Amino acid sequence: MATMVSSAGALLAMLSENHPSLKLHALSNLNAFAQFLWPEISTSIPLIESLYEDEEFSQRSLAALVVSKVFYFLGELNDSLSYALGAGSLFDVSEESDYVRTLLDKAIDEYASLRNKVVQSSEESVNIDPRLEAIQAMGMTIECRRLDKLEEAIMRSDNAPGSLAYCINVSHAYVLRLLVRVYQKLPSPDYLSICQCLMFLDQPEGVASILEKLLRAESKDDALLAFQIAFDLVENEHQAFLLNVRDRLSKPKSQLPEQPTPREPESTQNEESTASEDVQMTDETRDSGAAVAEMDPDEERYAERLTKIKGILSGETSIQLTLQFLYSHNKSDLLILKTIKQSVEMRNSVCHSATIYANAIMHAGTTVDTFLRENLDWLSRATNWAKFSATAGLGVIHRGHLQQGRSLMAPYLPQGGAGGGGSPYSEGGALYALGLIHANHGEGIKQFLRDSLRSTNVEVIQHGACLGLGLSALGTADEDIFEDIKTVLYTDSAVAGEAAGISMGLLMVGTASEKASEMLAYAHETQHEKIIRGLALGIALTVYGREEEADTLIEQMTRDQDPILRYGGMYALALAYSGTSNNKAIRQLLHFAVSDVSDDVRRTAVLALGFVLYSEPEQTPRIVSLLSESYNPHVRYGAALAVGISCAGTGLSEAISLLEPLTSDVVDFVRQGALIAMAMVMVQITEAMDSRVGTFRRQLEKIILDKHEDTMSKMGAILASGILDAGGRNVTIRLLSKSKHDKVTAVVGLAVFSQFWYWYPLIYFISLAFSPTAFVGLNYDLKVPKFEFLSHAKPSLFEYPKPTTVPTTTSAVKLPTAVLSTSAKAKARAKKEAEQKEKAAGVVPAQEKVIKFFEGSRYIPVKLATSGFVLLKDLRPEEPEILSLTDSPTSAATNSVAGSTAPAPQGTVAAMAVDEEPQPPQPFEYTS
Repeated sequence: MATMVSSAGALLAMLSENHPSLKLHALSNLNAFAQFLWPEISTSIPLIESLYEDEEFSQRSLAALVVSKVFYFLGELNDSLSYALGAGSLFDVSEESDYVRTLLDKAIDEYASLRNKVVQSSEESVNIDPRLEAIQAMGMTIECRRLDKLEEAIMRSDNAPGSLAYCINVSHAYVLRLLVRVYQKLPSPDYLSICQCLMFLDQPEGVASILEKLLRAESKDDALLAFQIAFDLVENEHQAFLLNVRDRLSKPKSQLPEQPTPREPESTQNEESTASEDVQMTDETRDSGAAVAEMDPDEERYAERLTKIKGILSGETSIQLTLQFLYSHNKSDLLILKTIKQSVEMRNSVCHSATIYANAIMHAGTTVDTFLRENLDWLSRATNWAKFSATAGLGVIHRGHLQQGRSLMAPYLPQGGAGGGGSPYSEGGALYALGLIHANHGEGIKQFLRDSLRSTNVEVIQHGACLGLGLSALGTADEDIFEDIKTVLYTDSAVAGEAAGISMGLLMVGTASEKASEMLAYAHETQHEKIIRGLALGIALTVYGREEEADTLIEQMTRDQDPILRYGGMYALALAYSGTSNNKAIRQLLHFAVSDVSDDVRRTAVLALGFVLYSEPEQTPRIVSLLSESYNPHVRYGAALAVGISCAGTGLSEAISLLEPLTSDVVDFVRQGALIAMAMVMVQITEAMDSRVGTFRRQLEKIILDKHEDTMSKMGAILASGILDAGGRNVTIRLLSKSKHDKVTAVVGLAVFSQFWYWYPLIYFISLAFSPTAFVGLNYDLKVPKFEFLSHAKPSLFEYPKPTTVPTTTSAVKLPTAVLSTSAKAKARAKKEAEQKEKAAGVVPAQEKVIKFFEGSRYIPVKLATSGFVLLKDLRPEEPEILSLTDSPTSAATNSVAGSTAPAPQGTVAAMAVDEEPQPPQPFEYTS
């Protein structure tokens, strides 16, 4: 192994020696350490170039590679590429480095430009360097539309399925058709991958055709595959597409009787009874909606399967299973919340609200609102927008309760007309909560939210209704809803207009709609900064995932004189190129990060890098490391959030190392951002996996308990506590699906969440990025059978954090002490034993790679997967099945929370804390 060379002087001197071995030694070391020595080497470029030009010198290629690297670090990419091509095989296109990636992009651009000239001129007179052809690998064929070479490369590959998987990761829409064609040529068509391609081609009819073919097949295995495809599509969260697929599945055919004729009674003797029978049959038929005649057995089987797959495609099946999982496996530690509550001064409204946010995040999707109901008096002190946020938090806790969401929020919703005399803040918060409950699955609630928006002119209620509508109709591009929201925007109310701008973007996510031009025009007309900011983010959302198509709009926004619109331009860059690691986008963001005159723009430019890079999280800490040491605190904050976003849930060591010093930064808001980002990185990472997790938990507790800590840092620590234990300690933050495609709702959720800098209620959008860490195996009936798998790791490596019992630090504040009764201990022990036997338990991301199915197991998965929803083939169907994961939230009356005095209706969903004991009576005075 070569030792580090501190100076290039001696090596450069060796190049003038006559002996070839000395020149080889010098060039090898200059090549190895070019990253550090390039400033010195650059002074001797002519000498190294002369070695390359010397045809008798045997190491010409190595000399070319050294010159190429020096020109790369000098920023001369044309010269760098020219010499890299001259290096021949020494320029390793498979090397994972910025140098190689940048030059490959440059080569692709160069080749594409030349190819386009050939196409446009219809001539072959344009000379293309044959060396460009030589390094044109699969990635280049994709970018340059050389589909003939791409198909040839795949079919000649030793591993066609592997090559296809690679192509899916790097391809653009124009090659997906080719991939579908090649997949179909394989001996066994890979319908899972074909349907993924068709989804990104926006061809719901193609997916529906495949699903229907599988559903109509006689084999149960084909039906299981159809269900698996549906679950995998749902994971990508394209609501409008999924509903299109569902609606294109044909209805079962009824087998009508031949030549039906009215039945005539044979005699008047039984006329009355016959008539009554006819009426009875007609009524039953009308009630059931079935055809009069019996259905063909094949159609009956198809009808049964169709009902199941429609439930999957609508999202209802996975949502219900997720609810059951998060409820039954909830491991939230209420003592942490009680400690935070008692440590926060009531006069500090920011920390009071932060505690409410943390509770909602900590119990996201679990339906457990015990903390709120136990602290009604404390909660009732929330006023104005704090009351809005407290009510909206119920939407996070009960997210996914599609059937009973409206009845749950009924005590706080506007009652008739513009309001029912309740607090407009509670009413607006309740409408926002409905959006959070029905996020991306709003078919059943959209009309109610539209009616609520139309029937009020109170800007707080309009604010909540706009956010709720945007969430529930996410990405549907519904023209009528857009017009309703635009009407609110044109009232030019700052509070309602901000939400309207964001809501328009949520509605039009990824459509690259012309509506963005309308929004930009109004942003130039209005004088309200809040409206401009809402519109700026909304416009950015419309170009989500559109890459080069968005460049014109991005150029408009980033050149605007208004810094708020340039700020929106940073989000447009982030979302248009989200998850692409696109070098052009990265360079633009880095340029604005160091050159813009507005701190807001610079902060957001750095933050935006997190969205561009989340598909390659290990790159982010390295790219922002210098920015994290910037003199400008806004840039340091942006660096922290960029790492938090791109490395969320990874526990990446480099990310933690970068964030650690920022959690002790001299500026309060930088500390806040670093604490939140650290929690995002560490979510679902155990102390056994990285000891720094335990250190971080203790740091949070210290900050929260410290009376002298500033408000911004304390708020960051409280929110971080919630994120660290999100979803009852059973969710992580995932921006990519298992098939390595964007989870649209998750990316959008984090983008809007990052706006909390200006508007705290947007903190709740982080719940859209939560993904349950579960491995749920399903049988043909979409029930969860008990099945066995093997985890090749110590259980302690992935176990839940131990519940807190007593504070680890002292404080003047009297803190509660946890006391477990004998019965509670016994119940806890029994529950622990039951969980160890549970076969559909939580599986953290790091555990997925060590899970295997037992040989000879009764159940085997339809596809190789160890997380999410996986369909299981039953190899012993004659044996009785034992089902698990049957717990579900209960329905009961609940006390009002969020300071509302309205009584809760019967049937409102209220999940009690698991194994909750009866509460002691309230204090009272005894008088004789």
